[in-house]
Amino acid sequence: MEDSFLSLQDSLTPRRIVEELDKYIIGQNNAKRSVAIALRNRWRRQQVQPPLRDEIMPNNIILIGPTGVGKTEIARRLSRLAGAPFLKIEASKFTEVGYVGRDVESMVRDLVEIAINQVREEKAAEVRERAAQLAEDRIMEIIFPRSPGQEEDMQTETRERLRGQLRAGKFDEREIEVEITATGSSMQVFGPMGLEDMGVDLQNLVNSMMPKRKKTRKVKIAEARPLLEQEEAQKLIDNDAVSKIALQRVQNAGIIFLDEIDKIAGPKSSGSGPDVSREGVQRDLLPIVEGSAVNTKYGVVRTDHILFIASGAFHVSKPSDLIPELQGRFPIRVELDSLTEEDFVLILTRPRNALLKQYTALLETEGLGMDFTDDAIREIARIAAEVNRNVENIGARRLHTILTTLLEGILFDVPEGMTEPHLTVDGAMVHEKLSGIATDRDLSQFIL
Repeated sequence: MEDSFLSLQDSLTPRRIVEELDKYIIGQNNAKRSVAIALRNRWRRQQVQPPLRDEIMPNNIILIGPTGVGKTEIARRLSRLAGAPFLKIEASKFTEVGYVGRDVESMVRDLVEIAINQVREEKAAEVRERAAQLAEDRIMEIIFPRSPGQEEDMQTETRERLRGQLRAGKFDEREIEVEITATGSSMQVFGPMGLEDMGVDLQNLVNSMMPKRKKTRKVKIAEARPLLEQEEAQKLIDNDAVSKIALQRVQNAGIIFLDEIDKIAGPKSSGSGPDVSREGVQRDLLPIVEGSAVNTKYGVVRTDHILFIASGAFHVSKPSDLIPELQGRFPIRVELDSLTEEDFVLILTRPRNALLKQYTALLETEGLGMDFTDDAIREIARIAAEVNRNVENIGARRLHTILTTLLEGILFDVPEGMTEPHLTVDGAMVHEKLSGIATDRDLSQFIL
């Protein structure tokens, strides 16, 4: 399994990474190149011989730019592309140690949980064929239990005939009683404060000491098969191996995306309120980013080689408002460009998940075909750029609100009120529906 993970990393050259990101994100070439190089460096480090390998630290990145220009989308697409454990979390969620709220080490524990689930799914895929066979055997024992009084050859012949019918789905509607392991626990265990920080899972510890409860369910064979396959797969998976692989993957390939890092920038506030622990959160983040050991319920995780990508709009604060030590741990700074009217045209049409494609697909489910003329697309882009200039610049997110407003009547009427099988949206229609709202600053502030 790790061989397939490493071969995936091997194939991700910086050029290929940028090409994949280009399929979903318009522009922002500097940011794409920076994250592509950072991701490739993870693989390069693994090829270096120890002890030098341990000395090569990740080049953490800060993405700087206004909202809606693609910072989070770059990180999200990067995580899917890499197949590595990835966690996106807002820096503003954390509080300084001593305050009520989440401590910064919790993000490492969350990343480990993501890796555990990722590896467990991969392991389950490996044993799926064997689990399906074992589940089938259990069903066969229910519908045709072995009888000690019959000849073995006759039983075998009958069983194989029934097995063929079972695989053909002829028994899918037949109800059987299956015994499966009950999930969850009716008893909730509360431990002293701080046990989570120590990586102690008291709930699972108590559950593991108690005998497994079984419950009998009466279900159709079609429903019983996936239940039994899942149970058999869990029996075949080595949980210790899962934990070991997951921890190694987190330490060597894990990525944490710290969004809204600008919200914790700036001098420590004097007094009380939500700003009181900003600098404290930064100082708590520092050892995690520099490299420290974090206790989790699966074992100790070293954070030295986790890649951290931070992002922020920095409207009020600036990157230099972060404490100098933390600035030093993010050596690569990339400024993302504000989106232009031409960018909006490309965003509406070019990406694989372009908004116009999404709305067209939604309406096709109701039997209505829809297309947009070039002048309609241009008008939508023009209005989006104009409202961003005059009201508040929220980047590409403005396109969502504009399209929702433009198509609101159609989306409401299409199940019952639309008789035409096809609709063409042209520039005149866009202008008629949106120009009045766009030019009225007070109205567009609330609607667009």
